[in-house]
Amino acid sequence: MKKTPLYEKHVALKAKIIDFGGWAMPVQYTNVIDEHRTTRSAAGLFDICHMGEIEVKGSQALDLLQLVLTRNLADQTVGQVKLSALLNEDGGVIDDLTVYKMDEYSFMLVTNATPKDRDWEWINKIQAEKKFDCELKDVSDPTGKLDLQGPRSEEILQKLTDADLKNLRFYHFCKAKVAGLETIVSRSGYTGEDGFEIYAPENVIGQIWDRLMTAGAELGIKPCGLGARDTLRLESGMMLNGQDMDESVSPLEVPYSWIVDKSKEFVGAAALRAKQSTGIRKKLVGLEMTGRGIARHGYKVFHGEKEIGVVTSGTFSPTLNKAIGLAFMDVDYSAPETAIEVLIRDTMTAAKIVKLPFYKRIK
Repeated sequence: MKKTPLYEKHVALKAKIIDFGGWAMPVQYTNVIDEHRTTRSAAGLFDICHMGEIEVKGSQALDLLQLVLTRNLADQTVGQVKLSALLNEDGGVIDDLTVYKMDEYSFMLVTNATPKDRDWEWINKIQAEKKFDCELKDVSDPTGKLDLQGPRSEEILQKLTDADLKNLRFYHFCKAKVAGLETIVSRSGYTGEDGFEIYAPENVIGQIWDRLMTAGAELGIKPCGLGARDTLRLESGMMLNGQDMDESVSPLEVPYSWIVDKSKEFVGAAALRAKQSTGIRKKLVGLEMTGRGIARHGYKVFHGEKEIGVVTSGTFSPTLNKAIGLAFMDVDYSAPETAIEVLIRDTMTAAKIVKLPFYKRIK
């Protein structure tokens, strides 16, 4: 398994290490519920060094990204982050990624860990075919990444930087020194809480981790693993690439229609138009268990005796104190409050469709 620059710190903290897409990653340090609740109430620090970063630079960098991504980036300003989707020719989701506009002719794509190589090959293929005047560089290995999430994140990070975090808006970033080291700090995350994503060279990311842990000690910070990251994102209605969507799924079938700009042409656009004209027959929705049990990935969903869907993600929500999940459902049964049943082992268990997100922080 590949190891992040922080691997030895996780071992020293007695984290439980698992294989996550070929990476040795901490799934928990204390337990998932404790780390989850700490992030909701104070601050959690996550090692996200396994994610990918790709630089796209040159006079036609924007032209390439406009072609390969669903989101219209024409009005993106320097210092702004935009979420977008990378599709195949059939309109299937290769990856959902964020786009950082570094300057007029320079962008950084932040990808999910597992599809990073697929992203790299696909974008390079299109760049070569279209001969866009720009250069792509995979900077994943030399780049370290931390996520500091939770209501006390700003207070903790502000101790270590002279950047004006109060005026750093959501989905915007700045170049700043953190603990005296050059970083990129964005106000963003994958937990539904206020928080920051911090990028720095992999050889110094450990120093930033240590300084954040020290600065946040009296404010309740804890290291958090992938287990809490998963329950936090699910409560917030966020999808997991490769589990809630993949290349067989279009952004029109999941809650991503808002990142598809129908006024421009992009790879997969024709397939999306064709799919829309024939009608979308399945939809990813939220569900809440009203009977006892947890809906897990792969469990079948029924309405009476009719099979109408399949669960993609499911967990016990530590914040809401109930079992929740995401499921692909026949559109005829996808309206909120629709009564359904989930087959848990051999037992039909009552549930209902609910609006997403399950949890939304009070600003």
